[in-house]
Amino acid sequence: MAVSLQVIYPISEGTTFDYSYYTTKHFDLVGEHMGEHIETMFVTKGLAGGPDTPPGIYAVATLVFENQDALNASMAAAPPVLADIANFTNVQPQMLIGEVIS
Repeated sequence: MAVSLQVIYPISEGTTFDYSYYTTKHFDLVGEHMGEHIETMFVTKGLAGGPDTPPGIYAVATLVFENQDALNASMAAAPPVLADIANFTNVQPQMLIGEVIS
């Protein structure tokens, strides 16, 4: 059963997010430390929260794994990736781990 990890970066007053750093240096770290365990990865940049509504989220990173064991191995390799978050945002990211059903 495939599982996913979504990392959600919500927008709130006083927060910042450096997309340039995120899409270059941080992505490189993800690939270096976690990449061998990831089947698919994509990132969605928040543009709007609905018609005429600003986005409530900077970005959502979605990582898909073959199974729970692959996710666990990836998370075991993640400390350098997690430590890098402070280099591109002051947001406390939210995480959602789930079963891919479609």
